[in-house]
Amino acid sequence: MAARRTWIGLTTLAALAATWFMLTSVTGMVSGARFPSPAEFQQALGQIWSRGYAGGHLLQHAIQSLKLVAMGFAVAILTGVPLGLWMGWSRRVEAAVNPVFLIIRPIPPLAWIPLAILWLGLGDSAKIMVIWFAAFVPSVINSFAGVRNIDRPILEAARMLGTPRWRMITEIIVPAAAPMIFTGLRLSLQASWTTLVAAELVGALAGIGFVLNMAQQDLYPGMILVGMVTVGLLGWATTALLARAERRALAWNVAARD
Repeated sequence: MAARRTWIGLTTLAALAATWFMLTSVTGMVSGARFPSPAEFQQALGQIWSRGYAGGHLLQHAIQSLKLVAMGFAVAILTGVPLGLWMGWSRRVEAAVNPVFLIIRPIPPLAWIPLAILWLGLGDSAKIMVIWFAAFVPSVINSFAGVRNIDRPILEAARMLGTPRWRMITEIIVPAAAPMIFTGLRLSLQASWTTLVAAELVGALAGIGFVLNMAQQDLYPGMILVGMVTVGLLGWATTALLARAERRALAWNVAARD
């Protein structure tokens, strides 16, 4: 089944590549000023890989973006997951925190860019703050939902048996909420990559978002597509790593689904 899905996905990608080649290089229905041909994409990729573009090579820009995403995502995990679990566990904490959370939740992450720059300047810290906020909200919501979806008889039975609070949290609450927590982490990682590009458009000196910004100013469609594809590949790779970690941590849940 997995091999079949892989072949279907590869066939779809091949069909898209063939359509791209036909529309841009063969028929000329799409001009290079609007969307680059495969040859123009390859030329731009070769340039940024070997000679560099926007002050660095592709690997340097990719490492910079990965660093920002990793740091913002890590801070979101360390703050959002515990807060969501705490809100799900305690009605009092939910009553105290939820009103504030409901106010800030609808605010788009990009709306925090001016304040982040004002507070932290144009360095990496401001970008990490914006990425953190984008990843923070999904991690809180899904961790909270994971706790609230636990069957109450399980918790009541544990209390009746006199289970200490720490064991209740580590051996019942967290394992039972773990599938929803990982769902939140996947959404948080996706939000991190989506926000990264916008965050790097302001005050950045390196990174994939900076490459996209410079390519837009230079009217360079080939380089724009290189940046877009790079973000897509990095997002795919990090999501695959997270999925692998989930399979290892929740082997029992994966076996049950299969």
